[in-house]
Amino acid sequence: MVLSFPNAVLKEDMLQERDSLYMLDERRMLAETTWDSIAESFDSTRRKPWQQCIDFISTLPQNAVVVDLGCGNGRHLIPCAQHGQQVIGVDVSLKLLHITRKKLDEHQIVEDVLLHADLVHLPLKDNTIDAGLYIASLHNIQGRQARVHSLQELYRILRPGGKALLSVWSRWQKAYRWYFLKEWFKWEKNQEFGDINIYWRQHRLNIPRFYHLYSKQEFMRDIVDAGFHIEAIQAESLQAQGCRDNFFCTVLKKP
Repeated sequence: MVLSFPNAVLKEDMLQERDSLYMLDERRMLAETTWDSIAESFDSTRRKPWQQCIDFISTLPQNAVVVDLGCGNGRHLIPCAQHGQQVIGVDVSLKLLHITRKKLDEHQIVEDVLLHADLVHLPLKDNTIDAGLYIASLHNIQGRQARVHSLQELYRILRPGGKALLSVWSRWQKAYRWYFLKEWFKWEKNQEFGDINIYWRQHRLNIPRFYHLYSKQEFMRDIVDAGFHIEAIQAESLQAQGCRDNFFCTVLKKP
């Protein structure tokens, strides 16, 4: 690793008062506990990188500095590093970061930084990152204000002209369509329509995980409100054939 790499992108004080206090927020602590509790099970079922991410990574120049927000077990971080990029993985789960570190070491990848941090307040400097991945993690942040702020944080750290690939789960996918149709009639204005607890039941676990499932219009609105220009957005089928269950969006921070 070039020694100037981490110092060039990390904030001088990574434990700023606002960041450390936010990590103590009840919702953030719950998220960390949740993902730590399923880390090993999650890793065993999430080994193959998504082709949409591989395609995006292949468009990036070598030696680009790439951040992977919600990097999980590193399944997209590792292909980035193997493509020649300098990578920064950020996750709220320390156990998932330990799993990622082991994999990076096994692949003899050294140009990397792993950060245990909240995605709503990133400990990275302004305008220092060339590209970003924010895959299947935004929808795990509770509260629209926090989700938009997280997108704004990504916008802040990207260099002008920087790009990112974002993905979220679709609200109206087959598995949850009837749930939300029924919720529509019970919905109250003080609630966020799209919120749901989805249980992790692999390996005899039964752990609730918070999700906010997006409509396409809502996803686009949050992205634009964060300052990004949308280059492309499309619905993709990842779990059930013929059912478009994820939205992928390529965004640009205009120069």
